[in-house]
Amino acid sequence: MTTDTPSSKTPIWRAICSTLTNEIAEGIYATGDKLPTEAALSRRFGVNRHTVRHALSRMATEGLVVPRRGAGVFVTGTPTDYPIGKRVRFHQNITAAGRTPAKKVLDVITRRATAREVEALSLPADALVHCYEGLSLADSMPLALFQSVFPADRFANLPTILADKSSVTAALQAHGVTDYTREWTRLTAKRATATQAGLLRIEEGAPILRSVGMNADMDGTPVEYGRTWFVGDRVTLTLDTPD
Repeated sequence: MTTDTPSSKTPIWRAICSTLTNEIAEGIYATGDKLPTEAALSRRFGVNRHTVRHALSRMATEGLVVPRRGAGVFVTGTPTDYPIGKRVRFHQNITAAGRTPAKKVLDVITRRATAREVEALSLPADALVHCYEGLSLADSMPLALFQSVFPADRFANLPTILADKSSVTAALQAHGVTDYTREWTRLTAKRATATQAGLLRIEEGAPILRSVGMNADMDGTPVEYGRTWFVGDRVTLTLDTPD
């Protein structure tokens, strides 16, 4: 039983969101199913209807449920399975999950590499990199915010190609990289900053998953260092078995 007390570290409405989202992901409620009434959820979680209404409103904003006047609240989707393995391809992953992928380019700039980027990409200390920032969407709903960095010397025309096609794979292929694989990935739980929350359409402080990784070509040379911030309630990260 969840108690509606002001001393709780996690807001009660957010805990309700998390519980219901997990139950949707586990198949307890399938797409098209009607959720229990506000009264039933209030009894279950030991809270008032306003708290339940807040939770359901947040889930509706995140695209997981839809309220229908006079009928109730219905499940519209489940968190997207997103494999993290040797070959991480956004469009393939989202399409395989039965959703429509899209990307929105926020910025593509060329700048000096940070110390962390120099280390990850094995670059000289004064190297320049292309920095590609954008949003990954599934069915028009923001799924993740990403930042990818590439060696500027090797990929001279990458900004032009990305601005036109927004495809990393296509941009790398245009520079002779026919294939690339993930060398390593690190996952960390975070809370959304105000900027991230605005772009991802979530509340500031909402749970997000940060993925940091490096991709290399078939010779083992680093080609991309990236960070991605996934909306915690919209994605389930799965680990692929080694190839």
